[in-house]
Amino acid sequence: MKILLLEDDYEYQISVKEYLENLGYEIDEASDGIEACDKIAKNSYHLLILDIKVPEISGHEVMKYAKNLNLQAPIMIMTSLTNIEDISTGYELGCNEYLKKPFNLAELKFRVNELMRKYYSKDDKNIIKIAKNFDYDTNLKQIKNGQNIVNLSQKEINLIEFLLSRVGMFSSIDDIKYEIWEDKEIDDAGIRMHIKNIRNKTSDDFIISHRGMGYKINV
Repeated sequence: MKILLLEDDYEYQISVKEYLENLGYEIDEASDGIEACDKIAKNSYHLLILDIKVPEISGHEVMKYAKNLNLQAPIMIMTSLTNIEDISTGYELGCNEYLKKPFNLAELKFRVNELMRKYYSKDDKNIIKIAKNFDYDTNLKQIKNGQNIVNLSQKEINLIEFLLSRVGMFSSIDDIKYEIWEDKEIDDAGIRMHIKNIRNKTSDDFIISHRGMGYKINV
């Protein structure tokens, strides 16, 4: 499993990186907020470990960026900042764990392992198999291709969930408009573009179409 570690203190970065690698994790490190955002945009991660007070842009801004990309991976804040405002901001932005510096490496191990267990332990009741090697986790609301998370927008996830709710049935563009966009204006071409984007991120037969009938998910 792959972890992004944002830490500008070199000694902390090296010690945490080496420790987690010895536990079997793959670690990708960043020393400033912009570097972290660039890596989040280009790669898939199972966990983000973010310091807050880092060069360029803060860990909080990195969290905002990740959430805007619809990142579904858990986020752990690892920082010496302890005032209630910083802690509150972190949780409001969607962090899942808060680790105060300095810490014992055994505590880091426990918290990382617990997040991985909580978010990635297999429970077949929550997994829907879709076209080829894709899985949809109804709890985490994410698509995986093997172990890789597919980055999808919230609208794309909503569209997939709607089609999954009608397994075996075709849904017309009007059905999709009504259920997903409700009263908001979108034309047929806009719907087709969202479906095309999902196919580009997954596979051509992830969503099946039939002229005059509409679309259905390939379960």
